[in-house]
Amino acid sequence: MKLLITGGAGFIGSALVRHAIACGHDVLNVDKLTYASNLNSLGSVRDDSRYRFLQADICDGDAMRRAIADFQPDIVFNLAAETHVDRSIDGPDDFIRTNIGGVHTLLEVCREALAAARLPGTFRFVQVSTDEVFGSIESGCFDETSPYRPSSPYSASKASADMLVQAWTKTFDFPAIITNCSNNYGPWQFPEKFIPTIISKAVRGEPVPVYGDGQQVRDWLFVNDHAEALLLAGQTGRTGEVYCVGGGTTMPNVELARLVCDLVDRHGAGAADKPSRELITFVEDRPGHDRRYAIDHGKITRELGWQPASDLERGLAATVDWYMANRDWLNRLAASGQAGQRLGVIKGGLV
Repeated sequence: MKLLITGGAGFIGSALVRHAIACGHDVLNVDKLTYASNLNSLGSVRDDSRYRFLQADICDGDAMRRAIADFQPDIVFNLAAETHVDRSIDGPDDFIRTNIGGVHTLLEVCREALAAARLPGTFRFVQVSTDEVFGSIESGCFDETSPYRPSSPYSASKASADMLVQAWTKTFDFPAIITNCSNNYGPWQFPEKFIPTIISKAVRGEPVPVYGDGQQVRDWLFVNDHAEALLLAGQTGRTGEVYCVGGGTTMPNVELARLVCDLVDRHGAGAADKPSRELITFVEDRPGHDRRYAIDHGKITRELGWQPASDLERGLAATVDWYMANRDWLNRLAASGQAGQRLGVIKGGLV
């Protein structure tokens, strides 16, 4: 099959590109190459004859029309997005532009191409979303029927995009699928996110920041498992449906931070003269911070046969192993000031 993957130089997108190529598919990776993109994450497929790369913005309708017309994909997977909640608090504009406007552009370009028979009749569009659109849940789990209650500019932009996709599906009979995933982790994640931040701080002996009281609960999903779920949903999922994808393991943030610090220490990589977990420092909480996420992935298991293959213990160990082998990359980003700084704190009503 021919797969057009937007945001394919990002963390989850690159995992999907690598998995799709390994499964024998032709891939066109369309990526704007923002600060969090990393073409090095695609080194293993860069010279594969089935892989192509196009630097382009999904908000650029003309560029997307040319890409669709030239490649004629069987499936478009949209992973192009601004994703960091703290950055969305500091500056929502890019999130609104890309996460909403870009999705609208893609939907219209694909709808036009379908109407003109420039795409196969079996074409489908997969919008890759997040569990953050559901807000916080006190107990139990989110599923495909959970109401949307976004709390941040980021989650509101993703919720808006999901609703556009749902509207295009119902109004125009557009062949789309939505997936909502829990927190991803694994190799190549940009170190502004929680787990690589912990690792980066611990290996330099710096305070490891944990927001608020650290009791915010998250459901953790290994990125390679997510890539498998996305490809399966795109190939065999039913259009018009939503599939929730979770790792099946929930844990408070402070407990996760302790586990990751201990794994760093097992490598002998902690820079402090004490256990790295003693570097954990509780800092001012994020505004509007959701208290608990948990995903029920029963539907995608029942209908498509997907299950997460990696438990949290093994997945974290593999993740820390990878970052230990790539410490130079972490150190370069820290030295450049591209990661590690605190964002998204509101003072006196202003950011």
